[in-house]
Amino acid sequence: MVKLPSALDAQLERDAGLNYFEYIVLAMLSEQADRTLRMSELAAVTNASLSRLSHAAKRLERHGFLRREPDAEDGRYTRARLTDEGMATVVGAAPGHVATVRALVIDALSPAALRDLRAANERILARVDPDATTRPREPSASSGPALPGSIRASRLESPT
Repeated sequence: MVKLPSALDAQLERDAGLNYFEYIVLAMLSEQADRTLRMSELAAVTNASLSRLSHAAKRLERHGFLRREPDAEDGRYTRARLTDEGMATVVGAAPGHVATVRALVIDALSPAALRDLRAANERILARVDPDATTRPREPSASSGPALPGSIRASRLESPT
């Protein structure tokens, strides 16, 4: 499992010019109704320090994939906003990423093993993050259907 992120990184770098962390940042923003999150929330849901997120946001801003702006509700906070170009990038990257996850993880396991993996993951996560502070808030009904190929649309589920 330690090697899985490196394999995902390599595919995303090759096919989309993103590293795995940058893809996750864009994906988390893409799943918000307004394509925006406070940087502190984004750091929590990507399991990153604010420093690491800030460096990634700077790179993503240079490419035009996101903008950082003051929070309109509370100017002490900064929000990351996914741009149209960033949305197009994550939508374009998602099918290859999902295919790689499917090839490396889903197809390697039987439906029963996938259910067991999900159950084990949920038990571990309940201990590691009992207050769900590192999980994205559920998208609102107004955010529409899951982005094709997105993390929300491609959870570790068997196609059957």
